[in-house]
Amino acid sequence: MQKGNIGVTTENIFPVIKKFLYSDHEIFLREMVSNAVDATQKMKTMAEKGEFKGDLGDLTVHVSVDEKAGTITISDHGIGMTEEEIDKYINQIAFSGVNDFLEKYKDNANNIIGHFGLGFYSSFMVSKKVEIVTRSYRDGAKAVKWSCDGSPAYEIDNAEKEGRGSDIILYIDEDCKEFLDKHKIQELLSKYCKFMPVPIAFGKKTEWKDGKEQETAEDNIINNVEPLWTKAPSTLKDEDYKSFYRTLYPMQDEPLFWIHLNVDYPFNLTGILYFPRIKSNIDLQRNKIQLYCNQVFVTDQVEGIVPEFLTLLHGVIDSPDIPLNVSRSYLQSDRDVKKISTYITRKVSDRLQSIFKENRKEYERKWDSLKLFINYGMLSDESFYDRAKDFALMKDTEGKYFTFEEYKTLIKDNQTDKEGQTVYLYATNKEDQYSYIEAAKAKGYSVLLLDGQLDVPVISMLEQKFEKSRFTRVDSDVIDRLIVKEDAKQNQLETGERDNLSAVFSSQVPTIEHAEFMVDVQSLGEQSLPVVITQNEYMRRMKDISRFQSGLNFYAQMPDSYSMVLNSDHPLIKKVLADCKAHTEESLKPVVSELKGLQVRLSALHQSQSKKKPEEITQEDKDEVSNTEKALNEQRDKKKGILADYAKTNDIVHQLIDLALLQNGMLKGSALNAFLKRSVSMIK
Repeated sequence: MQKGNIGVTTENIFPVIKKFLYSDHEIFLREMVSNAVDATQKMKTMAEKGEFKGDLGDLTVHVSVDEKAGTITISDHGIGMTEEEIDKYINQIAFSGVNDFLEKYKDNANNIIGHFGLGFYSSFMVSKKVEIVTRSYRDGAKAVKWSCDGSPAYEIDNAEKEGRGSDIILYIDEDCKEFLDKHKIQELLSKYCKFMPVPIAFGKKTEWKDGKEQETAEDNIINNVEPLWTKAPSTLKDEDYKSFYRTLYPMQDEPLFWIHLNVDYPFNLTGILYFPRIKSNIDLQRNKIQLYCNQVFVTDQVEGIVPEFLTLLHGVIDSPDIPLNVSRSYLQSDRDVKKISTYITRKVSDRLQSIFKENRKEYERKWDSLKLFINYGMLSDESFYDRAKDFALMKDTEGKYFTFEEYKTLIKDNQTDKEGQTVYLYATNKEDQYSYIEAAKAKGYSVLLLDGQLDVPVISMLEQKFEKSRFTRVDSDVIDRLIVKEDAKQNQLETGERDNLSAVFSSQVPTIEHAEFMVDVQSLGEQSLPVVITQNEYMRRMKDISRFQSGLNFYAQMPDSYSMVLNSDHPLIKKVLADCKAHTEESLKPVVSELKGLQVRLSALHQSQSKKKPEEITQEDKDEVSNTEKALNEQRDKKKGILADYAKTNDIVHQLIDLALLQNGMLKGSALNAFLKRSVSMIK
């Protein structure tokens, strides 16, 4: 028997391994099975090269759990180890040993991931004791047993073992007993090992017999040794890709389409990326791409290798050239990763471009599911925008699709304002903004439907990309001011009449939480609606963008700002104005007269004091200005009160306000109930 200490630089290497080497304890099973698969592949490679002349036999790797003994055993029929090799690869924890092995076999087509070394020591994350019973493939080799209890001390002794290969027996720690649950091991094998290139057996297959589930004599192989991405695309049919997608994501809808990646220069990379049916909620779609290294699952956190917007895709990427740290759990940033990222972006762009060109109708049918993905890509990756601008689409409210260039050509003549800017009109909800859309269409304008999750930031991006262009929502102004082609005609009302109209309607606008209304009077023509509510494009867009940019939170806190535009040309507004004049003219006369006198007096005071130096203005002068301003405000309030008292009794005023609010989905609760009662009463 040989005893000794493992060659480490510190006595407490095992606590360090247990705590820091791996990000998750469950990784131990991946490492153990990977080692067994590596040893088996090495055996196959040596046979292929003629370095081994014997019978390979059954190369299946077996994983078994013994709950009573508290052990997990991983057995392979690979190359095994001699006592000297155990000393080199197990007893010397040093990167050089692992690197020597990798360097020796770097040109091997099977590209060994790593053979024992640090990966083997992940077993001590869950084990109080580990044994290796191994026998080398070499002629005359004897079986040996290595054991270690988690301290640097180890023992090597002779053992009994028929045939070559290794059995790794893990004696599971008390605090890790969950790993003795067969269902847990089945789950981990499915997660990490389901595509490893050597058959892996866990238990026996079962069948229903005599009313109960019984084990058969057939091994339960948990993995597919030739997953779809390892096969030539020319040998595969659409149903093969769809079936593989169902294997990866059993509960997902059928994918839109896919890309089969296969490159061997300047790096090795294979894989299949699927375009899922994405409608909304980006965050729920992340972490669906699985990263493999020679068919061994590494992670589904692929942000380092896949551009951010491509993390919305699903599928598999497999590359031995992706640099990983010792735990193989996290990606390291370097130039090779950037090359891979660029390649994947280009392949995705090329695939989208080819589908668009080859079958545009089919592409348009899938656009609503593709839109979020492509918008995200254009926003986050400048190079992707340069490619995507040729196959990104715009959809109008009639369901027609256009490329950016096609739509620009369509609207340029009719939707260019007097400043030479092409105006892209859009709606975010066809139902809510129906009347505004119809008003725009009546003018011969085209209206886009931009109801996607990322459309607001995309609008801002496109305004920077498109020359002399701006986007305006159809309800952001009255139709004649959405695309101003000539100077607006003068309003025929006098200033006093406009002020009185504004005051009448302002006094009756109901209080709506998080909303402010400014009443304006404009000449819109007799055929236009009597009252129209609009929302300023800039302020609304800034509030929308604040949902994406935390630095703009103050916009989110501000109330929604609306304009209530009164059409002075409409007969009903004229009727309100005439009726207001008839009912308030006498009571307003003395107030208006007093207001004019106070305004003249205040103006004279300001003019007089403007000629004096600040120190020459006496307190008496200041008090006189203050008292005049106070009197002026009192008269203004009195005027508002007279107009408000009149407005309270005018059902037409209330009805017009409520109709405008109703049109915008803003009439609710008691206000809606009052409107319905008033409507019935007015019909009588």
